[in-house]
Amino acid sequence: MRTRTGRVGTLALAAALALASPAIEARQSSPPAGSQPAPESSAEPAEPGSPIDYASRRKGLAARTLEDAKNYFTAPLRWNGRNWEYFGGALAAIAVAHHYDTQARNHFDSGLKSPLGPANSGSLTDALPGAALFLGTWGYATLIGSHTGESEAWNMLESGGLSFVSAYAVKYVVRRPRPDATTDPNHFFGGGDSFPSEHVTAAFAVGTVLAESGNPEFRWIRRTIGYGVGIGTAYLRMKHNAHWLSDTVAGAALGMATAHFVMNRSTEREREENPEISLVPVQGGVMLAYSAEFPN
Repeated sequence: MRTRTGRVGTLALAAALALASPAIEARQSSPPAGSQPAPESSAEPAEPGSPIDYASRRKGLAARTLEDAKNYFTAPLRWNGRNWEYFGGALAAIAVAHHYDTQARNHFDSGLKSPLGPANSGSLTDALPGAALFLGTWGYATLIGSHTGESEAWNMLESGGLSFVSAYAVKYVVRRPRPDATTDPNHFFGGGDSFPSEHVTAAFAVGTVLAESGNPEFRWIRRTIGYGVGIGTAYLRMKHNAHWLSDTVAGAALGMATAHFVMNRSTEREREENPEISLVPVQGGVMLAYSAEFPN
Protein backbone atom coordinates (compact mmCIF):
# COMPACT_ATOMS: atom_id res chain seq x y z
CA MET A 1 0.00 0.00 0.00
CA ARG A 2 1.32 3.48 -0.77
CA THR A 3 -0.05 6.68 0.72
CA ARG A 4 0.57 10.40 0.44
CA THR A 5 -0.73 13.71 1.69
CA GLY A 6 -0.30 17.30 0.65
CA ARG A 7 2.72 18.96 2.22
CA VAL A 8 1.01 22.38 2.42
CA GLY A 9 -2.07 20.91 4.10
CA THR A 10 0.05 18.98 6.62
CA LEU A 11 2.14 22.02 7.56
CA ALA A 12 -0.97 24.18 7.94
CA LEU A 13 -2.63 21.65 10.21
CA ALA A 14 0.53 21.23 12.30
CA ALA A 15 0.84 25.01 12.69
CA ALA A 16 -2.78 25.35 13.75
CA LEU A 17 -2.37 22.62 16.36
CA ALA A 18 0.84 24.21 17.66
CA LEU A 19 -0.87 27.59 18.06
CA ALA A 20 -3.94 26.13 19.67
CA SER A 21 -2.15 23.91 22.21
CA PRO A 22 -0.92 26.77 24.55
CA ALA A 23 -4.43 28.23 24.67
CA ILE A 24 -5.87 24.84 25.47
CA GLU A 25 -3.28 24.31 28.19
CA ALA A 26 -3.91 27.77 29.73
CA ARG A 27 -7.66 27.22 29.68
CA GLN A 28 -7.28 23.89 31.43
CA SER A 29 -4.89 25.25 34.14
CA SER A 30 -6.88 28.49 34.88
CA PRO A 31 -10.61 27.83 35.35
CA PRO A 32 -12.96 30.86 35.18
CA ALA A 33 -13.56 32.87 38.40
CA GLY A 34 -16.48 31.67 40.51
CA SER A 35 -16.64 28.33 38.87
CA GLN A 36 -16.41 25.14 40.88
CA PRO A 37 -13.49 22.92 40.14
CA ALA A 38 -14.55 20.15 37.87
CA PRO A 39 -14.60 16.70 39.42
CA GLU A 40 -11.77 14.47 38.43
CA SER A 41 -12.66 12.19 35.58
CA SER A 42 -12.23 8.50 36.15
CA ALA A 43 -11.69 7.86 32.46
CA GLU A 44 -8.22 6.80 31.47
CA PRO A 45 -6.18 9.26 29.34
CA ALA A 46 -6.08 8.67 25.62
CA GLU A 47 -3.23 6.50 24.50
CA PRO A 48 -0.54 8.21 22.41
CA GLY A 49 -0.83 7.68 18.71
CA SER A 50 -4.60 7.32 18.62
CA PRO A 51 -5.73 7.69 15.00
CA ILE A 52 -8.15 10.39 13.94
CA ASP A 53 -11.48 9.07 12.69
CA TYR A 54 -11.97 10.61 9.27
CA ALA A 55 -14.86 9.88 6.96
CA SER A 56 -13.91 7.03 4.66
CA ARG A 57 -12.86 8.10 1.17
CA ARG A 58 -12.89 4.57 -0.24
CA LYS A 59 -15.50 4.04 -2.91
CA GLY A 60 -17.57 0.90 -3.20
CA LEU A 61 -16.51 -1.92 -5.49
CA ALA A 62 -19.29 -1.27 -8.01
CA ALA A 63 -18.53 2.47 -8.11
CA ARG A 64 -14.83 1.87 -8.64
CA THR A 65 -15.47 -0.66 -11.40
CA LEU A 66 -17.84 1.67 -13.25
CA GLU A 67 -15.39 4.54 -12.90
CA ASP A 68 -12.56 2.40 -14.26
CA ALA A 69 -14.72 1.26 -17.19
CA LYS A 70 -15.62 4.85 -18.04
CA ASN A 71 -11.97 5.96 -17.96
CA TYR A 72 -10.86 2.87 -19.88
CA PHE A 73 -13.18 3.33 -22.84
CA THR A 74 -12.51 7.08 -23.02
CA ALA A 75 -8.74 6.77 -22.50
CA PRO A 76 -7.78 7.59 -26.15
CA LEU A 77 -9.24 11.07 -25.63
CA ARG A 78 -6.51 11.71 -23.04
CA TRP A 79 -3.57 9.96 -24.70
CA ASN A 80 -0.29 11.83 -24.95
CA GLY A 81 2.41 11.42 -27.56
CA ARG A 82 3.96 8.42 -25.82
CA ASN A 83 0.62 6.62 -25.71
CA TRP A 84 0.12 7.13 -29.44
CA GLU A 85 3.63 5.81 -30.06
CA TYR A 86 2.72 2.60 -28.24
CA PHE A 87 -0.47 2.37 -30.28
CA GLY A 88 1.48 2.84 -33.50
CA GLY A 89 3.96 0.18 -32.42
CA ALA A 90 1.12 -2.26 -31.76
CA LEU A 91 -0.33 -1.61 -35.22
CA ALA A 92 3.10 -2.18 -36.77
CA ALA A 93 3.47 -5.50 -34.93
CA ILE A 94 0.02 -6.61 -36.12
CA ALA A 95 0.92 -5.65 -39.70
CA VAL A 96 4.14 -7.68 -39.57
CA ALA A 97 2.26 -10.66 -38.14
CA HIS A 98 -0.38 -10.32 -40.88
CA HIS A 99 2.37 -10.66 -43.47
CA TYR A 100 3.15 -14.13 -42.07
CA ASP A 101 -0.43 -15.29 -41.51
CA THR A 102 -0.36 -17.80 -44.37
CA GLN A 103 3.05 -19.23 -43.41
CA ALA A 104 1.97 -19.70 -39.80
CA ARG A 105 -1.27 -21.35 -40.84
CA ASN A 106 0.56 -23.72 -43.22
CA HIS A 107 2.91 -24.72 -40.41
CA PHE A 108 0.01 -26.16 -38.41
CA ASP A 109 -2.07 -27.47 -41.35
CA SER A 110 0.65 -28.99 -43.52
CA GLY A 111 -0.06 -32.53 -44.68
CA LEU A 112 -3.84 -32.23 -44.39
CA LYS A 113 -6.05 -32.99 -47.40
CA SER A 114 -8.53 -30.18 -46.79
CA PRO A 115 -7.21 -26.71 -47.78
CA LEU A 116 -9.16 -25.24 -44.84
CA GLY A 117 -7.51 -27.53 -42.33
CA PRO A 118 -9.27 -29.06 -39.32
CA ALA A 119 -12.39 -27.56 -37.82
CA ASN A 120 -11.97 -24.89 -35.18
CA SER A 121 -11.65 -26.55 -31.75
CA GLY A 122 -10.38 -26.02 -28.21
CA SER A 123 -12.59 -23.08 -27.23
CA LEU A 124 -12.99 -24.37 -23.66
CA THR A 125 -9.65 -26.05 -23.02
CA ASP A 126 -7.64 -23.13 -24.43
CA ALA A 127 -9.18 -20.84 -21.79
CA LEU A 128 -8.05 -23.05 -18.90
CA PRO A 129 -4.46 -21.69 -18.47
CA GLY A 130 -5.63 -18.11 -17.96
CA ALA A 131 -8.49 -19.20 -15.72
CA ALA A 132 -6.14 -21.34 -13.63
CA LEU A 133 -3.77 -18.39 -13.22
CA PHE A 134 -6.55 -16.19 -11.86
CA LEU A 135 -8.09 -18.85 -9.62
CA GLY A 136 -4.68 -19.83 -8.26
CA THR A 137 -3.82 -16.22 -7.38
CA TRP A 138 -7.20 -15.55 -5.78
CA GLY A 139 -7.28 -18.85 -3.90
CA TYR A 140 -3.77 -18.52 -2.46
CA ALA A 141 -4.35 -14.88 -1.44
CA THR A 142 -7.58 -15.88 0.33
CA LEU A 143 -5.89 -18.82 2.04
CA ILE A 144 -3.10 -16.74 3.57
CA GLY A 145 -5.26 -13.64 4.09
CA SER A 146 -3.19 -11.37 1.84
CA HIS A 147 -4.91 -8.10 0.95
CA THR A 148 -2.22 -7.40 -1.67
CA GLY A 149 -2.84 -10.77 -3.29
CA GLU A 150 -6.60 -10.24 -3.31
CA SER A 151 -6.11 -6.83 -4.96
CA GLU A 152 -3.88 -8.47 -7.57
CA ALA A 153 -6.55 -11.10 -8.28
CA TRP A 154 -9.18 -8.38 -8.65
CA ASN A 155 -6.92 -6.53 -11.10
CA MET A 156 -6.68 -9.76 -13.09
CA LEU A 157 -10.46 -10.11 -13.16
CA GLU A 158 -11.04 -6.47 -14.10
CA SER A 159 -8.33 -6.53 -16.79
CA GLY A 160 -9.72 -9.71 -18.29
CA GLY A 161 -13.28 -8.37 -18.27
CA LEU A 162 -12.50 -4.98 -19.82
CA SER A 163 -10.21 -6.43 -22.50
CA PHE A 164 -12.69 -9.20 -23.33
CA VAL A 165 -15.47 -6.65 -23.93
CA SER A 166 -13.13 -4.59 -26.14
CA ALA A 167 -12.08 -7.64 -28.16
CA TYR A 168 -15.70 -8.68 -28.59
CA ALA A 169 -16.60 -5.22 -29.92
CA VAL A 170 -13.63 -5.06 -32.33
CA LYS A 171 -14.19 -8.51 -33.83
CA TYR A 172 -17.78 -7.69 -34.74
CA VAL A 173 -16.63 -4.54 -36.50
CA VAL A 174 -13.75 -6.20 -38.42
CA ARG A 175 -15.76 -9.41 -39.13
CA ARG A 176 -12.73 -11.43 -40.23
CA PRO A 177 -13.40 -15.11 -41.09
CA ARG A 178 -11.45 -17.74 -39.15
CA PRO A 179 -8.79 -19.86 -40.90
CA ASP A 180 -11.13 -22.87 -40.94
CA ALA A 181 -13.56 -20.84 -43.09
CA THR A 182 -11.23 -19.26 -45.67
CA THR A 183 -7.71 -19.57 -47.05
CA ASP A 184 -7.45 -15.81 -47.65
CA PRO A 185 -5.88 -13.92 -44.70
CA ASN A 186 -6.88 -10.61 -46.35
CA HIS A 187 -10.59 -11.37 -46.22
CA PHE A 188 -11.82 -8.80 -43.72
CA PHE A 189 -15.45 -7.69 -43.22
CA GLY A 190 -16.57 -11.10 -44.39
CA GLY A 191 -18.98 -12.05 -41.62
CA GLY A 192 -16.50 -13.85 -39.36
CA ASP A 193 -15.39 -13.33 -35.76
CA SER A 194 -11.66 -14.08 -35.82
CA PHE A 195 -9.92 -10.75 -35.17
CA PRO A 196 -8.75 -10.36 -32.43
CA SER A 197 -8.55 -13.54 -30.36
CA GLU A 198 -10.59 -13.19 -27.16
CA HIS A 199 -8.78 -16.13 -25.55
CA VAL A 200 -5.38 -14.54 -26.11
CA THR A 201 -6.63 -11.11 -25.06
CA ALA A 202 -7.88 -12.40 -21.70
CA ALA A 203 -4.80 -14.59 -21.15
CA PHE A 204 -2.40 -11.69 -21.68
CA ALA A 205 -4.54 -9.38 -19.52
CA VAL A 206 -4.38 -11.83 -16.61
CA GLY A 207 -0.77 -12.84 -17.26
CA THR A 208 0.51 -9.26 -17.46
CA VAL A 209 -0.97 -8.42 -14.06
CA LEU A 210 0.87 -11.41 -12.57
CA ALA A 211 4.07 -10.54 -14.42
CA GLU A 212 4.24 -6.89 -13.38
CA SER A 213 2.87 -7.10 -9.80
CA GLY A 214 4.29 -8.32 -6.52
CA ASN A 215 7.82 -8.43 -5.16
CA PRO A 216 10.44 -7.30 -7.74
CA GLU A 217 12.78 -9.97 -6.35
CA PHE A 218 10.65 -12.61 -8.10
CA ARG A 219 9.95 -10.57 -11.24
CA TRP A 220 11.63 -12.99 -13.63
CA ILE A 221 9.58 -15.91 -12.29
CA ARG A 222 6.36 -13.95 -12.51
CA ARG A 223 7.10 -12.77 -16.04
CA THR A 224 8.00 -16.28 -17.16
CA ILE A 225 4.69 -17.64 -15.86
CA GLY A 226 2.50 -14.68 -16.79
CA TYR A 227 3.71 -14.10 -20.33
CA GLY A 228 4.21 -17.82 -20.79
CA VAL A 229 0.47 -18.38 -20.24
CA GLY A 230 -0.33 -15.72 -22.85
CA ILE A 231 2.10 -17.10 -25.45
CA GLY A 232 0.97 -20.66 -24.77
CA THR A 233 -2.67 -19.68 -25.28
CA ALA A 234 -1.80 -18.00 -28.59
CA TYR A 235 0.01 -21.14 -29.73
CA LEU A 236 -2.98 -23.35 -28.85
CA ARG A 237 -5.44 -21.10 -30.70
CA MET A 238 -3.38 -21.32 -33.90
CA LYS A 239 -2.77 -25.04 -33.46
CA HIS A 240 -6.52 -25.61 -33.16
CA ASN A 241 -7.07 -23.64 -36.40
CA ALA A 242 -9.15 -21.03 -34.55
CA HIS A 243 -7.11 -17.90 -35.35
CA TRP A 244 -4.58 -16.34 -37.66
CA LEU A 245 -1.22 -15.22 -36.30
CA SER A 246 -2.19 -11.55 -36.49
CA ASP A 247 -5.36 -12.29 -34.48
CA THR A 248 -3.22 -13.47 -31.58
CA VAL A 249 -0.79 -10.54 -31.80
CA ALA A 250 -3.70 -8.08 -31.71
CA GLY A 251 -5.16 -9.90 -28.70
CA ALA A 252 -1.82 -9.81 -26.89
CA ALA A 253 -1.44 -6.05 -27.45
CA LEU A 254 -4.99 -5.35 -26.25
CA GLY A 255 -4.64 -7.55 -23.16
CA MET A 256 -1.30 -6.07 -22.10
CA ALA A 257 -2.49 -2.49 -22.59
CA THR A 258 -5.62 -3.14 -20.55
CA ALA A 259 -3.64 -4.75 -17.73
CA HIS A 260 -1.31 -1.76 -17.46
CA PHE A 261 -4.29 0.60 -17.41
CA VAL A 262 -5.94 -1.31 -14.56
CA MET A 263 -2.71 -1.57 -12.54
CA ASN A 264 -2.05 2.17 -12.89
CA ARG A 265 -5.60 2.94 -11.76
CA SER A 266 -5.19 0.65 -8.76
CA THR A 267 -1.95 2.33 -7.72
CA GLU A 268 -3.46 5.81 -8.01
CA ARG A 269 -6.49 4.77 -5.96
CA GLU A 270 -4.36 3.37 -3.14
CA ARG A 271 -2.39 6.61 -2.96
CA GLU A 272 -5.54 8.72 -2.78
CA GLU A 273 -7.70 6.65 -0.44
CA ASN A 274 -5.38 5.48 2.32
CA PRO A 275 -3.84 8.35 4.31
CA GLU A 276 -2.87 7.52 7.93
CA ILE A 277 -2.69 10.59 10.17
CA SER A 278 -2.51 10.45 13.99
CA LEU A 279 -2.44 12.95 16.86
CA VAL A 280 0.20 12.09 19.45
CA PRO A 281 -0.02 13.87 22.87
CA VAL A 282 3.29 15.45 23.90
CA GLN A 283 4.31 17.76 26.70
CA GLY A 284 2.78 21.17 26.11
CA GLY A 285 0.40 20.12 23.33
CA VAL A 286 0.00 17.56 20.58
CA MET A 287 2.04 16.41 17.61
CA LEU A 288 0.74 15.52 14.17
CA ALA A 289 2.12 12.20 12.92
CA TYR A 290 1.88 10.91 9.37
CA SER A 291 2.69 7.29 8.58
CA ALA A 292 3.07 5.58 5.23
CA GLU A 293 3.61 1.95 4.33
CA PHE A 294 5.66 1.14 1.25
CA PRO A 295 6.01 -2.23 -0.47
CA ASN A 296 9.22 -4.17 0.01
